[in-house]
Amino acid sequence: MFHSLRFRLLVAVILVVVAVVGGIALVSVQVTTRTFQDYEDRRGALRDRRFQTFLSMHYARHGDWSGVQAEIERIGQITGERVILANRDGRIVADSEDQLIGQMAKRDWPPPTAVLMHRRAPVGALYVDVPNLPGPSGPEGLLRSVNRTLLLVALGAGLGAVLLILGLSRRILAPVEALTAAARRMEAGDLSQRVEIASQDEIGDLAHAFNRMADGLARLEELRRNMVADVAHELRTPLTNVRGYLEAIRDGVVEPEPRVIDSLYEEAMLLNHLVDDLQELSLVEAGKLHLVRQPLAPADLVDRAVEAFVPRAEAKDVTLQVEVPEDLPLVDVDAQRIGQVLRNLLENGLIHTPAGGQVGVTGRLASGGRWVEITVWDTGAGIAAIDLPHVFERFYRADRSRSRATGGAGLGLAIARQLVEAHGGRIGVESEVGRATRFTFTLPVAEG
Repeated sequence: MFHSLRFRLLVAVILVVVAVVGGIALVSVQVTTRTFQDYEDRRGALRDRRFQTFLSMHYARHGDWSGVQAEIERIGQITGERVILANRDGRIVADSEDQLIGQMAKRDWPPPTAVLMHRRAPVGALYVDVPNLPGPSGPEGLLRSVNRTLLLVALGAGLGAVLLILGLSRRILAPVEALTAAARRMEAGDLSQRVEIASQDEIGDLAHAFNRMADGLARLEELRRNMVADVAHELRTPLTNVRGYLEAIRDGVVEPEPRVIDSLYEEAMLLNHLVDDLQELSLVEAGKLHLVRQPLAPADLVDRAVEAFVPRAEAKDVTLQVEVPEDLPLVDVDAQRIGQVLRNLLENGLIHTPAGGQVGVTGRLASGGRWVEITVWDTGAGIAAIDLPHVFERFYRADRSRSRATGGAGLGLAIARQLVEAHGGRIGVESEVGRATRFTFTLPVAEG
């Protein structure tokens, strides 16, 4: 889960949201607090200037600070702060708390004391030590300042989010770009393309699948080339024989005797059989083979197929055994096609089983009564483990010599697999070199 692309994207989105929202919130609080504090300071400064004007007018009316104590106390009640007024010499002439009158004022008194100093100013004017604070002049100005600041913060946070997303997306999409580049090179014909797998998420699974697909395409390309060579080889031998006999008859070297005609007929049948196999395999793979399915007894199917091989088995001194119970349920199959599957497997077993060996067929009910399992076994040479995954591929033969005596054109097992799968079943093989081979396929039980 923690290595999945979905989880990484979720984390990336959360990081972006936290970064943007957190950044906006943090900066907004700080800027709003500072702006509001500046606004309050300015309001305080304006208030103090109004008090300054008021006290200046008091001084102008009286010519001195007589009676100012009552005004200072009133100002203290209005502001809620302690207000102290000092003359130009720094001596306190009024105190809203009526405690420091006559003392010298100190500029470093801590807040909330507000010290209004009357010094270095002509008579009739009052100098108040209040800084000239810039900032919004009212609530509208405050709102404009805050909105402007929030807009700038949002723009900055948005830019940061874009940069963060670009960085994360580049890290996530880099393997996809590598896969795309490899796929384009493969499209151009380079089947050697593979991608490095650096993650264990969905992209890693895609890379695994791409590499397996590339391996499969490379193998199919190899099989295609081999198929052309195999077809040429299978056609060349009978065609050469036919041509040789015909040239000999044409030149008068050989008489068209029955023996010669039989040999020509046999070669023609080999060519016809190869063409039929290729056509049938292409129809099955394309899903265009018409099946005439009907309920049949498995024992009858096996007996008819085995009966055709009895003479060949006796001639080769191979024992044929059949162990298919008569009480097995009927199967829904095309008798001709499943008979062909059995014949292909039996012929394969007879070819690879030496004299004194055995070839047999067994049957049983499997998968909870939904399938009948048929096994064709032999005590022949067996199949090497390296060849087992490929025995059902067309034109594949463990014997690279391509001798018809050791396996024909390599189409029989490929056709058998396609016919079994066309019935909805499965076929598999188990083998031990030098001891035995078992081909097992399933057939659907007929309903009702």
